[in-house]
Amino acid sequence: MASTHTRGALKWAAGTLGVAASAYAGYVGMTWLRYGHPSPARADDADPLLDRFMPVHDVAERHHIHVAAPAEITLAAACEQDLMAWPRGWWAIGACAIVVSMFVIVPSWTDAKFGALGNVVTLIGIVLGFLAYGPVSLRAAYDGDVDRALARVAPVELISEADLAHLPAPVQRYLRRVGVVGQPRVHNFHVQMHGRIRNARDARWMPLTAEQYNFVDAPARLFYLNASMYTVPVQGYHRYVGPSARMTVKAAALVPVVQVSGPEMDQGETVTMFNDMCFMAPATLIDRGIEWEPVDDRTVRARFANAGHAIRAELSFNEAGELTNFWSDDRYQTSPDGKSVKNVRWSTPLAGYRSFGPVRLASGGEARWHEPAGEYAYIQLELDEVQYNVQPR
Repeated sequence: MASTHTRGALKWAAGTLGVAASAYAGYVGMTWLRYGHPSPARADDADPLLDRFMPVHDVAERHHIHVAAPAEITLAAACEQDLMAWPRGWWAIGACAIVVSMFVIVPSWTDAKFGALGNVVTLIGIVLGFLAYGPVSLRAAYDGDVDRALARVAPVELISEADLAHLPAPVQRYLRRVGVVGQPRVHNFHVQMHGRIRNARDARWMPLTAEQYNFVDAPARLFYLNASMYTVPVQGYHRYVGPSARMTVKAAALVPVVQVSGPEMDQGETVTMFNDMCFMAPATLIDRGIEWEPVDDRTVRARFANAGHAIRAELSFNEAGELTNFWSDDRYQTSPDGKSVKNVRWSTPLAGYRSFGPVRLASGGEARWHEPAGEYAYIQLELDEVQYNVQPR
């Protein structure tokens, strides 16, 4: 009986493939006959500008989408689209596909058992996808923290010249240079970036993409990265909320590579939080809680505190008034295995100023450790997008 059902199923499959093959052959034939003989354009399909450069077409397909927006906005929106992006829950879709596939394979196991091998390979990818994007992943923890923080709504007020009056002259010039006067006060900001990272002076560079959210009114810094180490995917999440900071890095979304927390991490992330403000959101420097000490016409020192952690830094500016470097002796370097930390001078030289919406920021920079044996960069980043006062998702 089972053999009869199997033969019947195979006959239906062969018939379906035959119909599909015939339809495809018909499509190929029609396409071949139409090649070099496109139908003339109707009045609303004509494109005089294109016809000047290509008056005769071998093949012509005309499509129209009407967009109620200026051309420059439409182009900008099109450039932002990622056509290769997968939905974050693709692993669940894949799991459903495997279940359906096995329901088809099992009744005809003798003839279709090799199809199960493909499902096994697919299952490995789905498991990795679940670990990387599922409900217990670092990504899910990051998204949850972001959504909770974005739920806070703050009033938006514009920054005036009066808000700059208490700042040292170099900081005032910097804020005017980047264009914060007349812009809304910043309550949160979202940054997307790409670059490369390594965990030691002689270690191999790993390409990375990253994004982060910073929150100002109830200070928090949430930084998530994807990297690749010898083709193995690596995910990392730096979480600094309230008085505590934690860094977790996993290989293949499963194996913990680095897990760091403690007083040194808390202080180090406070340095990084203030660095983010100076580099990515200069408008936040109007905060009267920041203590400033002028050094000369292009240098200032600052004291910044958050949740009981106080740090100091030195900022350097160029002749144009742009921030070019940030130094601090209050940050800690984590060993490659994450088991120890040590106090090392830290700096972030910046360059490549360009416009990000209404403000002008350094588009790239690097972070450097200044060890007794010499300084070196351990991360290099280019900003891709900066958004201020992001609304709940």
